[in-house]
Amino acid sequence: MTHRFAPALPLRARSTVAPAHATAPPDRRPVVWSIAGSDSGAGAGLQADLKALQALGVHACTAVAAITAQNSVAVTQVEPVPSELLDAQLAALAQDMPPQAIKTGLLGSVDNLRVVCRWVDALRAQGHAVALVVDPVFGATTGAPFATEALVQAYVHELLPRATLVTPNRAEAQRLGLRLGHAVSMGQPSLAITGGDASAVDSLASDWFSSPHATGWLSLPRVDTAHHHGTGCTFASTAAAALASGYCVADAVVLAKMATTHALRHAYAAGQGAGPVQALPDFAQHAANLPGLHAQPAPPCAQPPAFPACSDAALGVYAVVDSAAWVVRVLAAGVRTVQLRIKDPHTPTLADQIAQSIAAARATPGAQLFINDHWQLALAHGAYGVHLGQEDLDTADLDALRRAGLRLGLSTHSYWEVARAWALRPSYIACGPVFATQSKAMPWIPQGLDNLRYWAGVLPVPVVGIGGIDVHAMASVAATGAASAAVVSAVTQAFAPDAACRALVEAFAAGAVAAPSRTMDASL
Repeated sequence: MTHRFAPALPLRARSTVAPAHATAPPDRRPVVWSIAGSDSGAGAGLQADLKALQALGVHACTAVAAITAQNSVAVTQVEPVPSELLDAQLAALAQDMPPQAIKTGLLGSVDNLRVVCRWVDALRAQGHAVALVVDPVFGATTGAPFATEALVQAYVHELLPRATLVTPNRAEAQRLGLRLGHAVSMGQPSLAITGGDASAVDSLASDWFSSPHATGWLSLPRVDTAHHHGTGCTFASTAAAALASGYCVADAVVLAKMATTHALRHAYAAGQGAGPVQALPDFAQHAANLPGLHAQPAPPCAQPPAFPACSDAALGVYAVVDSAAWVVRVLAAGVRTVQLRIKDPHTPTLADQIAQSIAAARATPGAQLFINDHWQLALAHGAYGVHLGQEDLDTADLDALRRAGLRLGLSTHSYWEVARAWALRPSYIACGPVFATQSKAMPWIPQGLDNLRYWAGVLPVPVVGIGGIDVHAMASVAATGAASAAVVSAVTQAFAPDAACRALVEAFAAGAVAAPSRTMDASL
């Protein structure tokens, strides 16, 4: 199955425990309402929202909350529309095109803000699980103020409590009483404080975000351009489109970061002042737009060194087994990438089995052995590599692994997990589950071959497909361009495991012939 409305993006990598947003009928695009101000210079406001929403492949509806007279150097007048007129616009849209998400920008008055609140409540009361993205526009980049203190207080006490995601810049966040580095509590809206208005001397553009799935700093090198009009609108609109399309909030924020960075790279002059950014649908196809997700309480100042590359980036069939005896067996059967995964840390023979597995791999030309989870023992026994899950990143001594020269593989299931993995520059990234799997309980829906093909084409490190792969699917997995396909039960539960290993290796080789050629570029 391919994504029905946004070919620029892969199938959504979402968790079954992700908050459910409204879904569009299968034969229609998701609908997003933009309630904002009209920019006569077409750099920000509704005009910028339309560009970003169309780039994501959703249907954008607009409701004019304010009219501005402006160009690239100045805002000469701002007039909110009468609240009755805003209400009429939303009533007309609700009758025919109810939204999956609403994005707000410049609202212009307390009365207009309250109209928005009433419609959000009404839609949700009617059973529409509408996501609300609030971009609090309090002033122009030229310095013109748009918001009174009464309006700011209405945001704090009336609109923000209804929001799914709030996307202020740092100045707006300060005015709203929102703090950098502060994780939101249960029941509060997710928060993304963008860093585009930070000091231009900062080498990184870093956004703080906090959501039910992930919290941290999203960072990319700052784009050197004088043309940045509409960045906040592009960020918030992309997030709204992603939410409307079924992505969880954390993934929506990563996509918003990617889209805004790409739009900045393609900004252009349109007058004497700062020109507009240009939202384009191919933003998710470039590794240079993928941010790192960092957990530290301040934006990172420098990128840590990359982990060593795998000796052979063409990892091929990747057998995941639970004993040293299995490691020896699959190596003898011709598999050259193996993971020893013994989940119980109290297994009496754990250290011995790790040592035996390492010795067997060293004695096998071309073998690449990764120890799952038990990084301390892997270090102690001089392992070739370690494979960690997302939950292990909070406790593992990654610097020690890097200093020792171990290779690192990381599991991912979504955009934000890939961003977290990419921040560490691992040796490979595993993406899954590709298909439904019984070998491990996890809250993620199967992602399919299209999603694997996307990551294999974008990520500048080897990609390992994992989850539910058997000999019948092996060639199709290899044809996506993935460097490897991990298998568990296809080997350990096979009637003839040695023959199964040989069949899997042959099937992967056959599929790899049809894989698209690519040149990996780890530079950002």
